[in-house]
Amino acid sequence: MTDFIYESELQVRFRDLDPLGHVNNAVYASYCEQARIEFFREAFDMEEVNTVLANIEIDYRRPIEGLGELTVALDVTDIGNSSFEMSYELRFEEEVVATASTVLVVLDPETSEPTRVPDEWREAVADLRE
Repeated sequence: MTDFIYESELQVRFRDLDPLGHVNNAVYASYCEQARIEFFREAFDMEEVNTVLANIEIDYRRPIEGLGELTVALDVTDIGNSSFEMSYELRFEEEVVATASTVLVVLDPETSEPTRVPDEWREAVADLRE
């Protein structure tokens, strides 16, 4: 396991499962989103984060079978001018079940146009690394 700056504990719910009892592949993106929203709330002290998902990649390692607790660890791996990249590691029953990465673009709340990643966010990430 790699070092991550944040971890979120989520519940695999019955509705996440397909007819064979596995978590549907699309739900993994929702797990990343849930962890990301919790991270924004705690690290950036924000309820509403003006970002848009520009890219997501998920590498599935093994299926999640059944209900239980899932850990989603995440890190901010790169901060550009108006976007930032995050990496994720999803663990179920102590095993890595998937890894993922996303690119998010920060939007100006008034114009909905891309804008610079706020300095406060950059500082919050730097503080979490210490």
